[in-house]
Amino acid sequence: MLAGATGRAGSEVARSLRKEAGIRLVAGVARQKAGLDLGAALGGEPWDVPVRATVSEALADGGVDVLVDFTLADSAGGHALLALERGVRPVVGATGIPAAEVAAIVSAAERTGLGAALIPNFSFGVMLLQRFAVEALRFYPAVEIIERHHDTKKDAPSGTAARLARVLEEAGAKGPVPVHSVRLPGHVAHHEVVLGGLGEILTIRHDTTSRASWGPGVALAARTVMNRPGVAFDLADLV
Repeated sequence: MLAGATGRAGSEVARSLRKEAGIRLVAGVARQKAGLDLGAALGGEPWDVPVRATVSEALADGGVDVLVDFTLADSAGGHALLALERGVRPVVGATGIPAAEVAAIVSAAERTGLGAALIPNFSFGVMLLQRFAVEALRFYPAVEIIERHHDTKKDAPSGTAARLARVLEEAGAKGPVPVHSVRLPGHVAHHEVVLGGLGEILTIRHDTTSRASWGPGVALAARTVMNRPGVAFDLADLV
């Protein structure tokens, strides 16, 4: 099941999951498109995938193993908790979920023995950016982050940049690692790690040109949480 199925990220993830072997999309959740078929709601041929108005309604239909959520921070945490209560594993791509809700999700996953993923970015390229940046800290401990997103993104810094800063601080960066946010039309999602040393600068950059790039990572997470208990916070935890 996919919540936020007709949004900018959710619609691309929906199309990607449809192509994944061993994964069957059983329902979409999108309030404004409720009652339609998801394929038709996305402007194509019917997929035989109903769109429900709420996560609760879709869960009540049954047959759901994993909830993939690309809604907003003010609803995604509650969706994840509801899913865990119903024996469904949440895979959440929304960022900015309050810390108290994150703690509640961790507690619920431990209590139920189910797997979950709260991952700010499902791109394999961002996973590698983080890995390369941690390696570079051995030689360049002075580091800053620049993140650029579309002008309608509500949170700043991005969840990806905030997570990256925490990882770098834990790896030995001089903290707090500064994060610079840019919000302009034309961007999708772009992250740079800039490291400074004696007489030189190293820049490691990742550019998301299409939200379709998140699909394979979401599919990996959906498969992995079926057999991995506890909450994963990075795609690297699942690889």
